[in-house]
Amino acid sequence: MKKSLAALGLLAVAALALSGCTDSAAPAPAPEDSGAAPTDELTTIRVAALPIAETGALWAAIDEGIFADHGLEVEVVPAQGGAQAIPALLSGDIQFAIGQPFGPIRADLQNLGIAIIGDYANSLADGDDVNAVVALGTSGLATPKDLSGKKVSVNSLGAAGDLTIRAAVDADGGDSSTIEFVEVPFPDVKAQLEAGTIDAAWAPDPFRAMVLGGGGVSIVAPYQATIPGLSVLTNITTQDLIDNDPDLVAAYSEAMTEALAFADSDSEAVYAAIATGLDIPVEAAKGITLPKFTFEMDVDSIKTLADLALKYEYIEQLPDFDRLIQQH
Repeated sequence: MKKSLAALGLLAVAALALSGCTDSAAPAPAPEDSGAAPTDELTTIRVAALPIAETGALWAAIDEGIFADHGLEVEVVPAQGGAQAIPALLSGDIQFAIGQPFGPIRADLQNLGIAIIGDYANSLADGDDVNAVVALGTSGLATPKDLSGKKVSVNSLGAAGDLTIRAAVDADGGDSSTIEFVEVPFPDVKAQLEAGTIDAAWAPDPFRAMVLGGGGVSIVAPYQATIPGLSVLTNITTQDLIDNDPDLVAAYSEAMTEALAFADSDSEAVYAAIATGLDIPVEAAKGITLPKFTFEMDVDSIKTLADLALKYEYIEQLPDFDRLIQQH
C-alpha cells in the first residue's frame, strides 16, 4: 500500500494484465485476545482496486484488521478500471475487484459470468461530489455545453465517466457527439492538462484537487447532473467463484460489509490511509471529498445507468439484472 503517487500511476497502467506487480497490504497483527485467526491460517485473496482516494476505505479496513478477523489476507492489485480487471477475474489471477458497475454490465451482455456482489461507494447527491470534469483556469471552459468539440479525458473509455458527461453536456444545450474522449490514467491528468494534450479531464480526488489547487476550474459533476447518488464503485467477482467457493465469497462479503461501515463512520482512519496509500500529507488528504461507503446495493441507480447507456448506444440491450446483481 505504501507506494508513491507516481508509482501507483505507473502500476495502474501496467496492471491491465494484473498478474505482475501487486500491492500487498497485509493487515497489522491483531492483539492476542482479539480472536483474529493466526497469520498462517489466513486465506490470501487478491483484490483489484484503483489507486484513488476511494480505495482508502479498503486500506483503512485492512490496517484495522477487519479482513484478518474474517480469516482473509488481502493483496491489493492496482488497476485502471473495473472493466480492465475482468480478464484477470476470469483467469483467476484475482478473486475480487472494486470498480464501476459498467464493466460488469457489459460482461453480463457477453454472458461472461461476472456478478456484482455488493456496493462499495456512492456519489453524493448534493454539495461537492466525489469527482468532476476539471480544466485549467485559462481554458475558458465554464459550463457543460462548453465541452462540445473539446478533447476530454476519462480513465476508462465507454464507461460511466464519459456516458454521464455526454448526458450532462446535452442537457446543458451542448452537443456531446462532438466531444473527443481520450483515455488518461487519473495520476496523469494534471500533467496532460498543462501540456495541452487535453482540454478537460474527469477526475476524482486527489487528482481533481491538484488541478483546482493550481488555479483550475470545475465545470460539472456529471454524476450529480445525471444520476445523483450513483453507485460509483461496486464489488465484483465471478459466478464461478460464487458457485464453487461460496464460503470465500461469504467471508469477503461479511468483511467488506464491516469494512465499509467502519470507513463510513471513521473518516479520520480513511484519511490517514489515503495519506499513506497515495503518499500525500494528511492535511491534503483531509481536503478530499469522501463518498458514501456502503456494501448495500442501490439497484435502481445501476438500472438507471444501464438505461442511459442504452439511450446513448453504449450497449445494445439491457443486462439480466437478476444474474448480474447478486447481493451477498
